[in-house]
Amino acid sequence: MINKLIEESTELLRELIKTPSFSKEEQQTGNKIELFLQQHGVKTIRKLNNVWAYNKYFDPSKPTVLLNSHHDTVKPNSGYTRNPFSPDIVDDKLYGLGSNDAGGCLVSLIATFLYFYPQENLTYNFCLAATAEEEISGNDGLELVIPDLGPLEFAIVGEPTEMHLAIAEKGLLVIDCIAHGKAGHAARDEGENAIYKALQDIEWFKTYEFPKVSEVFGPVKMTVTIINSGSQHNVVPASCTFTVDVRVTDSYTNEEVVEIIKQHVNCEVKPRSVRLKPSKIDKNHPIVQSGIALGKNTYGSPTTSDQALLDIPSLKCGPGFSGRSHMADEFLYVHEIAEGINGYINMLKPVVGGK
Repeated sequence: MINKLIEESTELLRELIKTPSFSKEEQQTGNKIELFLQQHGVKTIRKLNNVWAYNKYFDPSKPTVLLNSHHDTVKPNSGYTRNPFSPDIVDDKLYGLGSNDAGGCLVSLIATFLYFYPQENLTYNFCLAATAEEEISGNDGLELVIPDLGPLEFAIVGEPTEMHLAIAEKGLLVIDCIAHGKAGHAARDEGENAIYKALQDIEWFKTYEFPKVSEVFGPVKMTVTIINSGSQHNVVPASCTFTVDVRVTDSYTNEEVVEIIKQHVNCEVKPRSVRLKPSKIDKNHPIVQSGIALGKNTYGSPTTSDQALLDIPSLKCGPGFSGRSHMADEFLYVHEIAEGINGYINMLKPVVGGK
């Protein structure tokens, strides 16, 4: 059965690569995923370009594990030398846009779902969700359908990790700050210079150390990346705006970090969003321990994914190498699909039961 799933998954991935699926334009790949599942006897549910399904013997009294990955892609960069929509296989390399990020993960999770789909007496239900808009952190992807999926116990989020275990992921805050002063003539002792006020707060962002330090990531990192002020050389500026990139660790929530910042600076603080939360799963969680038993390493991921939208324990794991994501002439090794399918199944068996 697994060999057939590997073969079918490879062909499904080639079909997905042939089909452009830029973020917000994933309708056709959604159609292909729906059709593939329906051809295997699976009832699908769809909302916009998000497709999900449950195992055949779903039991509401049991907990549910979410298997999630995305089918949208970025646009091909200018360095491509191959047709990004031509799924050519050369020396075990399957080329094509989205092959590595995250097509290999998605088809491997679909195969894993199909493996467990017909089995009775599992200790967990399965919910498979192939979602949209991950590459732009859009509102009409996983975030849109989470309320429709029902109670979820934990999740595996498919992203290329070489099947190692990303047990934590940094959150992201982008904060716009405004220091207010008072305009005046630069030739006279007038006004309150907003730039000088901003510099005091910028120094705080540069030097402040948050009390709690993550075992996985270390300290929260704050970096001032943009600053704007002034209109002409002889006018004391009344305002100075600057932007801070904050990488939040699993030691804090985004909301907690915003409150700490507000307590320490004098400028106006406006987070653009608190949606992209830090996430984690306990190293002692059964799914993590199962992966470790298979020889997989644990680590913290500095990059964001749809994991940031989940409020449940979640593990980021999948075939492929993160360094190939968004690169010109993106590819996935064909053998990595087999590694993904076998890896997911062998990790899940000790946790959910089954054959």
